[in-house]
Amino acid sequence: MNKKFLALLLCATPFIMNAQAAFDVLNMSQTELRGTSRFMAMGGAYTAVGGDISAINQNPGGIGIYRSSDVSLTMGLDINSSKVGNTSYDKTRFNLNNVGYVGALKLDGDVLKNFNWGFSFNRVKDFHRHYAGAWNGLNSSITNYVAGLTNAGGWTESDLHASGSYDPYWNSNAPWISVLGYDSYWINPNKDGNGFQGLYGDGTGSYGEFEIDEKGHVDEYSLSLGGNLANVLYWGLGVGLTDLDYKGYMYYGESLSNAYIPADANASAITNGDASYGLVNYLNTKGTGYNFKLGLILKPVNEFRLGVAFHTPTYYDMRDIYSTVSDYEYSPNGKASFSDGSHCGDEWNEYHYRISTPWRFMVGAAGVIGKSAIISADYEYTGYNTMRIKDDRGNEDYNTTADIKDYFKAGHRVSVGAEFKISNNFALRAGYSYLTSPVNKEVEDGVQPVNTVSTNPSYQFDRDTQYITAGFGYKYKSFYLDMAYVHQNTKSTFNSFPTAIYTDGTDYNNMADFETNKNRVSLTLGFRF
Repeated sequence: MNKKFLALLLCATPFIMNAQAAFDVLNMSQTELRGTSRFMAMGGAYTAVGGDISAINQNPGGIGIYRSSDVSLTMGLDINSSKVGNTSYDKTRFNLNNVGYVGALKLDGDVLKNFNWGFSFNRVKDFHRHYAGAWNGLNSSITNYVAGLTNAGGWTESDLHASGSYDPYWNSNAPWISVLGYDSYWINPNKDGNGFQGLYGDGTGSYGEFEIDEKGHVDEYSLSLGGNLANVLYWGLGVGLTDLDYKGYMYYGESLSNAYIPADANASAITNGDASYGLVNYLNTKGTGYNFKLGLILKPVNEFRLGVAFHTPTYYDMRDIYSTVSDYEYSPNGKASFSDGSHCGDEWNEYHYRISTPWRFMVGAAGVIGKSAIISADYEYTGYNTMRIKDDRGNEDYNTTADIKDYFKAGHRVSVGAEFKISNNFALRAGYSYLTSPVNKEVEDGVQPVNTVSTNPSYQFDRDTQYITAGFGYKYKSFYLDMAYVHQNTKSTFNSFPTAIYTDGTDYNNMADFETNKNRVSLTLGFRF
């Protein structure tokens, strides 16, 4: 991995960013298969099963299945690997996946048999992922993208001159990436004085690289209430309080030969030469939110169950803390290299806003074979195109809402699971789950233009995810121990910047497919009384 861009930092120019774009909202809204070991070992196919502390977070109606109280703790070891071409990064982490308690009150009424309540902590998502890649030969340059974006908006040099504090709003509403690009000589006036041009053109040799390092989590604290009606209908209601903490480091850099660069630091003329430049964005997003859930399980006969559940969006209050740095070095042919170190520095900025995640609907069926086996199947519908973003006063960002509707579609999850009891004390489990891509095909293929915000034009998304799971359980009197193994495979795409449709006929960006494999081993210890 070529690190010379980060080592140079000849000019570190901080710029402010603004509210999140559509793909940022998507990243904050997705979840993973996590919970108790029994729940994970059966692929999360628990909508119609119930009777598990994680299951009641999926379908609150599952709390009505309980006939006794339950307390459990689940710990996990995650071994993650992300690979782009021949470049791979590994991460190993310990997670506390789930802690919960269910209290059961026997009423023995003719209709209401039980009234139950429960509290739980559940790790909904772990953001940790590190990947990097490079291209020997680019389809286009971020400088051409910025030039096209600036020309399309009709911005002039007077709009892009940064003030001493580098506040891009000092006299205009020009895009912040345009202000940064102009100040870093990524874009320069055309010879005819009409608009700007990037550094990449006919005869330009090119190399590009990127590196993304993500950290953080989404945790949910839940309260559920439910009961048992005549041993036929089990109902439940739940409320969840969520805590989100995301940290991202995003780097993109290019090296060009025979580039169209300024002849000197005054940008008085354009000549040929070598150019090296990089862009680093740091982001820390924190949020707190709440959601509501309701669910039912119908058991018309002992051998068969049907389950249905609905989750409202999670309504988040968000805060971004962020900083952006650009660095560059230019070497005009026959002249000395130049860079500008007079504006080096670092600055952190803050922005507050609100988002609402997708609503979710799930339905499931389960068959019970005596006291020896359970077979279950689930389907889940997630309305990703219903996500929304608002400012801190509650005013909707209609541009991002329109983007969300254009870029995303409903997500679908299909899961199956099985449990077989070898004896009264020992059980084997297995499962499978598949999630479809929430992104429209035109966006996946890079055909549809995508809007990004701030000084970070890159975006990435998951195409599809599958889980293969297995595990076992051991029970001795009131004590139980469950273990699970989960293999998660996710295929994703990184885009260095949106399709550069405005740049002198260039209609390509630099894309890279990558794959993430997460292997999780979990242990649940529990006690029923």
